[in-house]
Amino acid sequence: MAEVDINASAGSLSAIDDPPPRRPLAKVYVEPTNGCNLQCRTCIRNSWDEPVGLMSALTFTRLLSGLHAFTPMPSVFFGGFGEPLAHPGIVEMTVQAKSLGATVELITNGTLLTPSLSHQLIAAGLDRLWVSLDGATPESYADVRLGAALPRVLDNLAHFRDARQPVHPARPEIGIAFVAMKRNIADLPDLIHLGSRLGASHFLVSNVLPYTAEMRDEVLYARSLSYGYLPPSRWAPQINLPKIDWNTTTREPLYRLMRSHPNLVLAGAALGDAYNRCPFIERGAAAVGWDGRLSPCLPLLYNHLSFVNEQERFSQRYTVGNVAEHSLSDLWQTPEYVAFRQRVQAFDFSPCLFCGGCNYSETNEEDCFGNSRPTCGGCLWAQGLIQCP
Repeated sequence: MAEVDINASAGSLSAIDDPPPRRPLAKVYVEPTNGCNLQCRTCIRNSWDEPVGLMSALTFTRLLSGLHAFTPMPSVFFGGFGEPLAHPGIVEMTVQAKSLGATVELITNGTLLTPSLSHQLIAAGLDRLWVSLDGATPESYADVRLGAALPRVLDNLAHFRDARQPVHPARPEIGIAFVAMKRNIADLPDLIHLGSRLGASHFLVSNVLPYTAEMRDEVLYARSLSYGYLPPSRWAPQINLPKIDWNTTTREPLYRLMRSHPNLVLAGAALGDAYNRCPFIERGAAAVGWDGRLSPCLPLLYNHLSFVNEQERFSQRYTVGNVAEHSLSDLWQTPEYVAFRQRVQAFDFSPCLFCGGCNYSETNEEDCFGNSRPTCGGCLWAQGLIQCP
């Protein structure tokens, strides 16, 4: 049975016994390179001016040596804002990460996934391969991923599927990542059917974050952030709903209820749990850029411009340190980083997404609650709108 993750769910983000500030590192996003062979409409590279580089063998070795200090061993996810398969040492990096006993995942656009590389990644012990597919037809796919052809990607993925060991469940697992927007949302049912035929057992759907003015009209959550929407509050009444059909009779009243009463519980699951919850901090994750910079999350790896509620928002990078210069365990335990994780866990930030009434909402430098950079009140990941595998 394939797993389809359309929203950040209460189960996936619920707190565990160990509070995040004291929780050991559980997952590291490793960016082998920030370069890519495509120029997609949705990419952050459309709004930045950053040098392109490859993670050096020395930086990666020092990163891996720092993982030894954590028990259990954190998982390693090769992915960031570039194409991991464009790094010439990606197979050896996978081998080295697996030699530590780490679970290893990798996300790719699939264009460089040659039969030879597929066999090498499988032999290296890769646990899960994610492929970004933003369309189910050659036309809709090429409309988003400029410079790529869907048939070629599907052929590459089919070869990867067939090259896996004939065991159950098949390894490595295959996941499909889909960025939803107006121009491609109609493809989603067909995409899941297509991915299932190609052996995918995981599907993750995220909304688009517009990095350019052109993409502002593509968002599917404008009404969710419009006037009248209320973020969850402990003072608001809690409304318990049973399982109920979603059809032409129930759609409008239920939608109005969801917009006006955020504290909804559906068959025992709190829908509001996806709000004001950082998926990176909650899961004990961190991100390492190609040059060794350690950040609390992927969105803070780079300076970038985006558009939220039709308004420009400039986000400044936030770096804890560099794993090539300091041990990962020391950086994880620095008072500044621990304090930041505590602040995000409490999420006492001004609600910039739902207000946007002053200049504070235009950057992540400070907010009207007195928080200094980075402030997270304007983060779409923390509101369950944007997701990463």
